[in-house]
Amino acid sequence: MCGICQEAICKKCTQFIDEDAFSFLHKKPKELAATAFCQTCFVQKVAPEIAKYDEMMAAAKNTLVFMKAQFKETRMIKRLADPISVSECADYDETILRLAFFSAELGYNGIIDVDIISKKIKIGNYQTTVFSGTAIPANVLEERLIKDKSNWSSPN
Repeated sequence: MCGICQEAICKKCTQFIDEDAFSFLHKKPKELAATAFCQTCFVQKVAPEIAKYDEMMAAAKNTLVFMKAQFKETRMIKRLADPISVSECADYDETILRLAFFSAELGYNGIIDVDIISKKIKIGNYQTTVFSGTAIPANVLEERLIKDKSNWSSPN
């Protein structure tokens, strides 16, 4: 059965997407809650959303990231947007990517004042680490950045 038009479809004609295909979106559209679609609905409604999501993910991967300790480089950047936050991420890199995705979703090309916090969780003999973080989305012009000369081993 199609997730949008509720028509019966055969398994051969069904277009499937993963349940976590749009996991980085704040709010997943109702149309994309299902995982099986007919060919018509997939082409008209789902495929454009997948393309838009992939475009935002590519922008998130090219986002400029400045940690809170890099205040010397970012002191001249305007902090006009409200801070964004994520919680309970599986690892450090995913936390930064989610913050960058939310920033790209809002139309910014960088995140500044990034603060990542890890928290250990013990359940019996099993231990895992959960990450959460905050950042401020910003439009960063690379040519106007002040490079911190004391940290040449890892420049931006």
